[in-house]
Formats: sequence, structure tokens, C-alpha cells
Amino acid sequence: MQHGIVQKFGGTSVGSADAIRRVGAIVGAARARAPFVVVSAVGGVTNKLFELGELALAGGDVAEKTRDIEVLHQKILADLSLAPDLVAPWLAELRDLARGIALLRERSPRTQDRLASLGERMSARIVAAHLAQSGLPAHALDAWDAGLETDARFGCARPLSTCDAKIRAAARDQDGIPVVTGYLGREAAGAVTTLGRGGSDYSAAIFGAALGVEEIQIWTDVDGVMSADPRQVKSARRVPVLSFAEAAELAFFGAKVLHPATMAPAVRARIPIRVLNTWAPLETGTRVVASLAPTERGIKSIATKSPIAAVNVVASEMMFQYGFLERIADAFARHEVVVDVIATSEVSVALTVDAAARLEAVVADLGTFSDVSVVRDLALVSVVGEELRDGLAVQARIFATLAELGVRAEMASYGATRNNLSIVVPRERLKDVVDALHERLFQTG
Repeated sequence: MQHGIVQKFGGTSVGSADAIRRVGAIVGAARARAPFVVVSAVGGVTNKLFELGELALAGGDVAEKTRDIEVLHQKILADLSLAPDLVAPWLAELRDLARGIALLRERSPRTQDRLASLGERMSARIVAAHLAQSGLPAHALDAWDAGLETDARFGCARPLSTCDAKIRAAARDQDGIPVVTGYLGREAAGAVTTLGRGGSDYSAAIFGAALGVEEIQIWTDVDGVMSADPRQVKSARRVPVLSFAEAAELAFFGAKVLHPATMAPAVRARIPIRVLNTWAPLETGTRVVASLAPTERGIKSIATKSPIAAVNVVASEMMFQYGFLERIADAFARHEVVVDVIATSEVSVALTVDAAARLEAVVADLGTFSDVSVVRDLALVSVVGEELRDGLAVQARIFATLAELGVRAEMASYGATRNNLSIVVPRERLKDVVDALHERLFQTG
């Protein structure tokens, strides 16, 4: 079957019977475009599954936590008038896995992925059953039955190079509307894998690129990508259109609407993405496209990460230390610490990382050839937009705003794409900085 769109529904979009009814109406309205549906777990369930794994590993009483997950799904089934035993096999597997982890006091990455997969697998069955009950020819599929095979990096798996062909072959053999598990895959030996937290967006892009659809829709609980986090800035407004480059920068630097890895398959296939609100389906959302018209350019959004830490590395031998940058990068890579922003000079390098990153081993390694200090309680503010490429006015306005607030930038980095200017500020001044920048960049022209 040739599919015209991929529709991905996140956890809040399938988090209750009422939400799933809305999903049914949205999918039904798009039936003429032959939708390929991807779903996340019911809202909050993935977190509950990870918590269950931790509790079981610690030898705690898993019965209550397991019961919470069971009751949540059974309530949705009852509210939708679906068979109460629809997800019984996966609930039974959930209980067995939790008991096994608790008994052995061992939880391998393979077992954790198997446990985490159960949320999507139950959600897909519930959504498909509701669609079918509503008169739509829907059927549930695990991602691997839809062709998504991955490597064996449990917790952060990536699709194999043969994946696209297998997805197309699986689609040719299917009729009706597939409701497919997001976030999941399967490796060659048959074990379930996960694509990393938030990976349902990535699943949608993988399927969309392989199937050559017209559009990938990401249905969530906001009207689209916003000019700032509306929880931080009440005057934040919807951004009508972004380039792939802008969206990738926003995703990496803290915007929560799109998963960072989502971009790659869509960029490769040049398929537009649209971010839409399940609770306001008539809104146009935000389009994410390969390139922008001149009238669509400008500063698009302010993204933040907080708290973060800055690692300052100064060469012990002050000049011309060959391989200095390489040795720094190697230290972070070997200890699997992700770096967000880098600023360099001839003899020093400053890097930012998530505040939760384990830095002790990294600092010890760096200390063998440099002087190292770590500064905590910082926040990263990133202004994103293609407008930054062409002139100094916006950059000048950003730094003038900091000066007026009396906020010293601990670090600044202008990305190689020239779509992003990132500034590190004291965490306690984050709200002041974001409010002022939003006022200057979006409300006063």
C-alpha cells in the first residue's frame, strides 16, 4: 500500500480515552491520504516502566507499581468499550519481567529495552482497536513487523542500512491503516531494542523517509514550535515555519517539541515535517522544510538548557601544544560525556555539558595534560534563526540586552551553521535573560 502521510501521536495524545478518540477523528479525517500511524506509550507509562525496573533491581515490592500500570490501561479500555483482556499478554509479560529482575537482582540493557517496549506495544493495540471499532480498517504492528530492524545498541539503537527496503516491502503486504509502535526496533538475533528516549519521533521519520510520504506529522499537546518555552515566557508565540537546520539547532539546544535525531531521515529524503496539536487539530501548526523563502527567514526561537556545567581546560604548556584539542575530545568520548557547546582559543577550551554528567573521570584524564576547572549552576540560552547569518544587528541586540541586565556571559559560541548564537549565563539569571531577549527579539521588532 502506498502511504501519503505519517502521523505520529505522542504520549499525551494517547494518554486517555478522550485523547484516543481525538486521535481517531484525526486519522479518520486523513483517511484519503492513506495514513501510516506511529504511536508512543500512554503518557507517563515509559517513565513508570523505568521506575519499575529500578525498583525491581533494588529488590523492592513491584506489585503496586505494576498494578498502577495495569489499572491505567484497563481504565482506558473500559472507557473506550474495548475488550478488557486486549493487552493481557503484555501485562503478563510486564509482571514476569519485573519479578525476574527482582529475583535475580540483575537488569541487562537487553532486559531493560524489553521492559520499556511494553508501553508502546500496549498503546498500539489500544489505538488500533479503537480505530477499527470506529469503522477504520486499522491493525496494530510492532515496529519490526513493519520492517524496522536495528543494530544491537540497546537503549540507543539505530536502523540498519537494509531497513528502508524492508519497510517498503512490509508496507506492500499490508492493507488498511497500520498503527505501529514508535521508539522500538529489533536486532538481528531477535531481541527488542529502543531508539532512545523520545525516539517515537525518530521512528516516524524513519518510516516516512523509507515510504517516501508527502509529509511527516508530529501530533503533540502544543500548537507547534514556539518562540520560547511557554512555561517560561507567557507571550511565546507559534513559529509558522522553520528550516531543517533551524529545527535541528532548536532540538539539540533544548526545545522539547522535536527529538534531535528526528531530522536526519527527513532531511535525507527532503520530506517536510509538520508539528500539530492533537487538541486543536484545525490549527496549521509549524512546518519544518528543507529551505526557506526569503520572507520566511528571521529569528525563530529561544531555546534553553538548565542546569548545565562548564568545563574549562587550559594547556599546561602555554603555547603550541600539538594534539591538544584531540586529547580533550578523546577524554569526553571515552567516558561517553556529551558536549553541547565549545569555545576555543590557542591555549584554552571551554565546553558545556549537562549538569548530571559524570565528570570525575573526564576531569582526571584532562588533568594529566592541562589545568581543569568546572563551573556549575549555569544555563545555556540559544537564539536560533537564519537571520543570524546575514548581519550584526541581532547579535548586537543580544549582547546589548545582557549588558542592560548586568548579566555577564560566561561563554559564547556562534555555531558553524551560523543559525545559532549560544550564551552561557548564571542559572539564577536565566528567566531575566530569556524574558528580556524575547521582548527585544519578538515583541519590539
